[in-house]
Amino acid sequence: MSRLGGLRNTVRQALVAQQLDEQITARYPVGRRLRVLDVGLGQGTQALRLARAGHEVTGVESDPTMLAAVRNALAEEPEGIRARVRLIEGDGRDTGAHFLPGTFDVVLCHGVLMYVPEPDPLLAGLARVLAPGGLLSLLVRNADALAMRPGLAGDWDTALAAFDSPAYTNRIGLRVRADRREELTTTLTAIGAPLHAWYGVRVFTDQAGSDTPPPPSPEWERLLAAEERAGRTDPYRSVAALLHLCGVRG
Repeated sequence: MSRLGGLRNTVRQALVAQQLDEQITARYPVGRRLRVLDVGLGQGTQALRLARAGHEVTGVESDPTMLAAVRNALAEEPEGIRARVRLIEGDGRDTGAHFLPGTFDVVLCHGVLMYVPEPDPLLAGLARVLAPGGLLSLLVRNADALAMRPGLAGDWDTALAAFDSPAYTNRIGLRVRADRREELTTTLTAIGAPLHAWYGVRVFTDQAGSDTPPPPSPEWERLLAAEERAGRTDPYRSVAALLHLCGVRG
């Protein structure tokens, strides 16, 4: 679990939080309590952050170990925050069995699609539980930049293979897949939640070791500012390791 506090994950969570808040602020009045669904909530960073901000959060997670870690973290929160969080052990593909259409204002699906061979049914289910005008936030591995990490590391065979296939082996040794923005844009339109905004995440820091810690201030602030700027600026955001896509339910 030490990698969760490393530079790469810290940059990811900080950037996604900024970008998500930007989209929520643009769509909803300040102070409105939103109904949030976090599918594949992992260690619960965004779920707990949104609950602390006053929103009602439902988290769905299939990994019992991750779910136990979130429950432990939640137990340390004040009672008012604990009351705003509901945790469900389950698969994101089963949202139709748990929730009625239009139940949520915001749906998060971060770091999940790479483990799903056919993502379209999952995405359609997530769009179904979004209220009209609701925000769908996806964080995916960028298939258009798969050659960057191995190429910069001098792993030429893996870099060359990345041009021809969206499949790759991640840092924990699992064979997974990446997504292309163009294809997801088409899918989001088809399920009634067309792409509204997109960002790159980890343009400069994806090469860091899994356990590399974040630097101290003020270097951390400069690093984050550079990543934030690159994540919304062409052509840099197109070669980010991750893409943050935000669709809006019609």
